[in-house]
Amino acid sequence: MYERVVVALDHSECSKRVLEVAKELATRAGSEVWVLHLREREVIAQMGNVPSESDVEATSGVEQAVEELTKAGVNAHGDVREALYGHAARDIVEDAKSHDASLIIMGTRGRSEIASLVVGSVAHKVLHLTDRPVLVVR
Repeated sequence: MYERVVVALDHSECSKRVLEVAKELATRAGSEVWVLHLREREVIAQMGNVPSESDVEATSGVEQAVEELTKAGVNAHGDVREALYGHAARDIVEDAKSHDASLIIMGTRGRSEIASLVVGSVAHKVLHLTDRPVLVVR
């Protein structure tokens, strides 16, 4: 059913629930999983690209997620890439296409409708940009 799955983690509190859902689904379906974390960078005049987190912060969560999935018998891979602030949704969709994923699993931080309208929701953008099923975990 879901042979290849992309799991987008942002290291928020919701990411723990996302990983649990991904682990359960992947073990039942025998899915191969790619754990993706996008290290967002903001472009600030005179400062260049400013990362939102350190290399250690960005990679440690992905490494732990891959280890947890592997211990559960899931064929899992990790990927940490850089993305410009505001472009995460497009990058998640492109990653799903490049792995020919049959499902994208991601979380939502549960902002109010008004906050999502003002700031924008990555999950909402992914839903509108992709042609693949998306499982959004709260």
